[in-house]
Amino acid sequence: MSTVNELLDMAKRELTNLKSGEIFLVRDLFKGYEWNRISRSDRLLLGTLFLNYIKSDDLEVIPIEKTSSGQQIYKKEDI
Repeated sequence: MSTVNELLDMAKRELTNLKSGEIFLVRDLFKGYEWNRISRSDRLLLGTLFLNYIKSDDLEVIPIEKTSSGQQIYKKEDI
């Protein structure tokens, strides 16, 4: 199983595949079976690390709102 930092790196790499204007959750950056294999505690930590990464780096991705289940929704901005 991958460490949380390795999972974060995978999510960062997957951002390049998104088009401008696309809205996504962190879980969307992983294949369904990959996401389901990550423990709940690691998914929560990954979500926090990803949000911190988005806020600290001047990326074209912004957090826009949260779902009713508390998942952060992101949008890749138009460049």
